[in-house]
Amino acid sequence: MGEQPLRVLACGDVEGRLNALFNRVQTIQKKTGQFDLLLCVGEFFGTTPEAEAEWQQYKTGAKKAPIHTYILGAASQETVKNFTNADGCELAENITYLGRRGVFTGVSGLQIAYVSGQEALQEPAPSHCFTSKDLSALVTPLINNSKFRGVDILLTSQWPRGVWNYGNNPDVNTKSCGSSSVASLADKLKPRYHFAALEGAHYERLPYRNHVVLQENAQHVSRFIALATVNNPTKKKYLYAFNIVPMKTMDPSELVKQPQDTTENPYRRSTKDKTDRQKPAFSTTEEEEPAHQFFFDLGNKQGGANRGRGRKRPSDGDRHQQWQQKQPRKHPQPTGPCWFCLASPQVEKQLVISIGDHCYLALAKGGLTPLHVLILPIGHYQSVVDLGSEVVEEMEKYKSAMRSFYKSKGQRCVLFERNYRSQHLQLQVVPVPLDRCTTEDIKEAFTVQAQEQQMELMEIPEHTDLKQIAPPGTPYFYVELDSGEKLFYRIKKHFPLQFGREVLASEAVLNIPTRADWKECKQTREEEEESCKQLRDDFQPFDFAWED
Repeated sequence: MGEQPLRVLACGDVEGRLNALFNRVQTIQKKTGQFDLLLCVGEFFGTTPEAEAEWQQYKTGAKKAPIHTYILGAASQETVKNFTNADGCELAENITYLGRRGVFTGVSGLQIAYVSGQEALQEPAPSHCFTSKDLSALVTPLINNSKFRGVDILLTSQWPRGVWNYGNNPDVNTKSCGSSSVASLADKLKPRYHFAALEGAHYERLPYRNHVVLQENAQHVSRFIALATVNNPTKKKYLYAFNIVPMKTMDPSELVKQPQDTTENPYRRSTKDKTDRQKPAFSTTEEEEPAHQFFFDLGNKQGGANRGRGRKRPSDGDRHQQWQQKQPRKHPQPTGPCWFCLASPQVEKQLVISIGDHCYLALAKGGLTPLHVLILPIGHYQSVVDLGSEVVEEMEKYKSAMRSFYKSKGQRCVLFERNYRSQHLQLQVVPVPLDRCTTEDIKEAFTVQAQEQQMELMEIPEHTDLKQIAPPGTPYFYVELDSGEKLFYRIKKHFPLQFGREVLASEAVLNIPTRADWKECKQTREEEEESCKQLRDDFQPFDFAWED
């Protein structure tokens, strides 16, 4: 396929020496050209006043990292204070905390699995430690996919115990070094590259195979690389540069090539040990807690899943009673006034069409078309990437219901979200008549009109969660087409607030340019009530949210 490889840098413990690290990166980039990303394992923050002063320069924007930098969380109690959000977020421009554990899939398709901190040795686990449940939540969704072959990169702070078996020996105390849970994780995820730190040592293990020769089909090899601390006095290597083509785009025969120095798998020691391996360091059975933070859990059945059969149409009085009954559920609340929190006095209740357990459907104020609606969370969430799995699950149900509703009227469904200068998530849902244009026309309209404003919309790979592309706190614009294709733009500084409407209102799509601004399309309250009642009646056969 001739795919362009990604140029990646990996780094060991930074310990707050940001200037030293980024100066070194700039020097390398001047000599060899720009790298795509920098991955930091081990302890990123330092505990000295000097380290804190350096960090403040980047945090305030006085200095900027010269490369997209992704870091792991705290590996000691002293640095926990630097990570206020377990789900990951942007800490400074170009510096992103990946989160407690999960999978980050880049636009290129490169898949990076990661686990922050050290293995917990006590219950409850300290905040800088991971547990067996964390690892199960990371592994289970991956290995349950029949197409899973492994991940491109695995980032852990701790070494895997016994990684030196069958290989070259590291310059560390092998009796105390490493975690058996990390070893089990590496065995299951089969990373092509596995990076770790914390030991102050540089160690590049010989590549090892992930299959049994003559007994299993050939698989790719894994390389384990441990990196030292930035600016260490003994000049041990702390930066590692490599090129990688994502596994999903590689020719299978290229992927499974075995270098001459490949060894046996260090985590599968003998036939006798195979019986031990049936009791892994952590379980991947289904009793484990679902991975709320990083995998949008769309499979769980929630209470009331069978609602709606044999339902009768409620009167407005019933509707009010139903609404009142739903309010006691504990949802996140805003710190100030919010026009979109359902319990808020500011919400315009005459626009509400349907109420679920976690989300509600409302007529768009000044909509592009009479069937333009919003899907909103009942609680106060800023964007899709902030939602818990049960909220996402219900939002998906509303999206599916709207697609079916529009289809019954000969229309296709376009969804978009602008997480910029907005405090409450509003997922805009707009119908486009099938005979107006094709999905490809809509996609091209968004792409071309973005380019005209010096913006480049990226296509998100299939089955990739938005959360993996945009950690919480990242401003973005996002479009989902009826084909399932998703377009994404990470907002840098300024963004036209009406961009989504302008594209859909343009000649290429709906051809109603005068309706691009919602303020020009306002109705009176009476007109809104009448429009909403009409839409409520029309939508009712598709509405899963009515109680029996």
